[in-house]
Amino acid sequence: MEKKRKILLICTGGTIASKKKSDGLTPGMDGDELLSYIPSVRDCYEVDVVQVCNIDSTNITPEHWTMMVDVIAKEYMRYDGFVICHGTDTMAYTSSALSYMMQNSNKPVVVTGSQKPMDLEITDAKTNLMDSILYAADKDSHGVSLVFGGDVIAGTRAKKMRARSFNAFSSVNFPNLAVIQEGKIIRYIPQPPFEEPVKFTRKVFDSIVVFKLIPGSKPELLEYLFHNYDCLVIESFGVGGIPKKLEEEFYHQMKQWISKGKIVVMATQVVKEGSNMEVYEVGRRVKQDFDLMEAYDMTLEATVTKLMYLMECYGADYHAVREGFYQTINFDMLYR
Repeated sequence: MEKKRKILLICTGGTIASKKKSDGLTPGMDGDELLSYIPSVRDCYEVDVVQVCNIDSTNITPEHWTMMVDVIAKEYMRYDGFVICHGTDTMAYTSSALSYMMQNSNKPVVVTGSQKPMDLEITDAKTNLMDSILYAADKDSHGVSLVFGGDVIAGTRAKKMRARSFNAFSSVNFPNLAVIQEGKIIRYIPQPPFEEPVKFTRKVFDSIVVFKLIPGSKPELLEYLFHNYDCLVIESFGVGGIPKKLEEEFYHQMKQWISKGKIVVMATQVVKEGSNMEVYEVGRRVKQDFDLMEAYDMTLEATVTKLMYLMECYGADYHAVREGFYQTINFDMLYR
């Protein structure tokens, strides 16, 4: 008889673990209580539980990512796979961050949660948790992924697209790795084992801000952002560019701060298909004048967390950060 696969369930709270109280849903269930709603899982797998925190995912910070990585690094040799129960609101940030903080893992790390609490009669929590454990226990699963609504999404490609529906997450600019139907994994994209050893990074750099352009954005904002943050991600319109109203101040700030190690990356507010600053004059000249990095087809969550990881590794070394940014990790970037 084949030995049961060992899974570590890492619980952080979120809707899946919430209970209804007078002031709204609040995380209140621990991992063992979650598993009590799907008892058949322990007939098939050996599942242990670690409670990292029990919070709404709105309150997740990079310090919590460090806590998750610490647990997995410590227990890595004892388990065949890992499942992280997490709230949906910042789940895509966490799955992206962990993709960079835990690279080359031949043991799967699955992030999941639900739109409804586990203790409700009608809920997606049971299916999502069962699917995640199934996927984490499979020998052909590797790396960091997000499992939700039957979809298996690369950790860097997930984005929450719906606020209430059970199919809340989509894979952006990249196909699903697999789907899970009736307890079976149907793989679309093979995941060969990594040849390099697993690498853990325990911290990320958090002096990063996103500046979302709107029509009429005030130039004075740029001075404040450049002064107070070391990395600025600009969410521009369309394929990317700087409005005329901001151009003079942008050039002034860039010339003042780039030599001091500040980093700027251009992204787009458009979810699908990505940026390309070479298309229009409002983007082409700025990119050429400053050798500006752009996010291309990456999600905003992956862009931000990749920069957090790279600046922790390389600091203000622009060339090292740039080289690392354009290296594909966990399917995060194809077009460049």
